[in-house]
Amino acid sequence: MRKRFSIAITAGRAHCGGVGRHSRARRGSRYFIVSILCAACIVQFATNPARAQCTARDVLQNQLKLKTRPAEVSQQLIQSGRDVATWKTITIGTFADPLGLRNKLDGMGCGIGGQAAEILARPTFILGSRKTDVELVLVSPAQLGFTSDTVTLADVYARARQLGFELAAAEVGPQLRIQYLDQPIGEFLIIGMEPIKTWSGEPIVLNVANGGAGLILIGQDGRAASEIHVTSRFVFARSHQSAPGTGPIDQAAAFLPP
Repeated sequence: MRKRFSIAITAGRAHCGGVGRHSRARRGSRYFIVSILCAACIVQFATNPARAQCTARDVLQNQLKLKTRPAEVSQQLIQSGRDVATWKTITIGTFADPLGLRNKLDGMGCGIGGQAAEILARPTFILGSRKTDVELVLVSPAQLGFTSDTVTLADVYARARQLGFELAAAEVGPQLRIQYLDQPIGEFLIIGMEPIKTWSGEPIVLNVANGGAGLILIGQDGRAASEIHVTSRFVFARSHQSAPGTGPIDQAAAFLPP
């Protein structure tokens, strides 16, 4: 009897030991699978360039890497659009629909203001049907010849067109936000575009900005009578047609405010 009891205990220990080994093996297998999944996630995040490129830290890293400096604000009077150098060339028409564009901005960590988000969701916000490079210029109302402290948006647009610039497509705003990752702090660029109305009927234009907390796309008053400070900076598209007028000097003189 004592021998049989001893054998039973030994067998029980062997069985328990086997169960323990199997349990430890299963736990180890689970830990291994979890580790593989975590490693895959880390690799995915590390190799995904669209993630978190708009945060303040990422912008600083881009500026240091590219050794960029804030664009100097020239107040020299523009006599002709041909005399203004291209500031940036960006690509539009790279998204099939506005949702894909919005997801790209979200994935990069770019902020989107309430009015801008509403504009991107409006049926009148139309994307280019094909991939196109657009040359952009950067000008201020002061460069366009205005001398008062403020000027209306309508007057800025009229003068820009007369000097040979074009209004940018609405897509330029978010595309510039995506492609301008080293924007200096404190820079707010008004997109010279046809205003798009919100659901409540308020006309809005887009503004590509870096207020210090990261890169953001916001909306602002797009009424024709809205007052714009003369030192504000606008983004217009370069026109490849000659501006009207007999000559750049006569043209600039004719467009100076009374």
